[in-house]
Amino acid sequence: MKIIKFLVNRFREHPLARVGPGLITGVADDDPSGIATYSQAGARFGLDMLWTMPLAWPLMSAIQSLCARIGRVTGKGLAANIKEAFPPVVLQIVVLMLLVANTLNIAADVAAMGEVAELVTGHDRHQMTALFIFGTVLLQVFVPYHRYVSFLKWLTISLLAYAAVLFTVHVPWALVAERTFLPRFSTDADAAAVIVGVFGTTISPYLFFWQASEEVEEMQAGKGALPLTIDPAMATRELRRIRWDTWSGMFYSDITAYFIILATAVTLNVSGVRNIDTAADAARALRPLAGEFAYLLFAVGILGVGLIGVPVLAGSGAYALSEAMGWNEGLERKAKDAKGFYSIIAISVLVGLVIQYSPISPMKALFWSAVINGVIAVPLMTVILILSTKKSIMGEFTASRPVLVLGWIATLVMFAASVRMFVPG
Repeated sequence: MKIIKFLVNRFREHPLARVGPGLITGVADDDPSGIATYSQAGARFGLDMLWTMPLAWPLMSAIQSLCARIGRVTGKGLAANIKEAFPPVVLQIVVLMLLVANTLNIAADVAAMGEVAELVTGHDRHQMTALFIFGTVLLQVFVPYHRYVSFLKWLTISLLAYAAVLFTVHVPWALVAERTFLPRFSTDADAAAVIVGVFGTTISPYLFFWQASEEVEEMQAGKGALPLTIDPAMATRELRRIRWDTWSGMFYSDITAYFIILATAVTLNVSGVRNIDTAADAARALRPLAGEFAYLLFAVGILGVGLIGVPVLAGSGAYALSEAMGWNEGLERKAKDAKGFYSIIAISVLVGLVIQYSPISPMKALFWSAVINGVIAVPLMTVILILSTKKSIMGEFTASRPVLVLGWIATLVMFAASVRMFVPG
């Protein structure tokens, strides 16, 4: 018993236990469908897509830091603030499309996890998918937030698998640096589609809702903590924490995506393997090229981030709808006290499971999820930027000009990506 108490105390003192929502949000951005997109970029275009990640980092960080700021300053999630500041139809459309997109994305993610688990263990993929689904639901419903989030934080270590893969293969680092900072641009339709996919999976609406709501959860978990509009004395420390947490969390996400593009570029692309549809395809193709160890690292990374990504997808939709409807919400609440909130989580992942047994292919589900996210990303980002400047919402803690400039650049990039998605050629 003393040993257990010692280990628990050591865990609580570990720096990882004190990291905020930015880290989990960043890792959730590299979910299995995201890994498939980055793998496709590396396999199809080699080193020529590395430049996208240094560009994406400040843009994604700016938007996510604004979402975190809104949550901590107001003590309310993103949907609750939209409800207060905009006509009801704005929130209704955004929440409905978010729920549909998230459910389709969950279907694609759990399909990839089941397929990878089958590759590694030999067990039927549908059985493994069901195991992952029910496991994530039980954890979210029955484990309080302060304990559950610790589990998610330790899972973020799984992303290091993609850095480790690079130690198992030859990497021409001088050429890598050149392609990263002096990129060769291609204007053909295939390259444009992959660039759209990379930015679309990196800056995703479900992450906006999740990070704002998790700041509220963190605040409520702290003894006596209040929104900054009520307790401005905490502002300097809390806003500094948000900046560090968000920018470092997004960097972790971004550099991992960079490693995935690089790993597939120096293995699959070099060997002539250019067609990657799923994350499992990438893991499978690596096996004969980079060896068993690299294959296992890649596969473990997919499972680890999937166990983070699926709860974030389900949770973000549940937060959004619960705030819109005025229901009790929050992973710290017991199931009996937030029935609507937990019902949305359960329904989202169970529908994702049902899709595995339907004629709808996971890749089609992912495609339509990308389309819906493309439709709502730009107006939602515009709403976030407007909220961040409203004194009626943010009081004296409106966003700074540099972050707003980056936020508007990110919005314009996503607008261009959305237009390119709907106007091919």
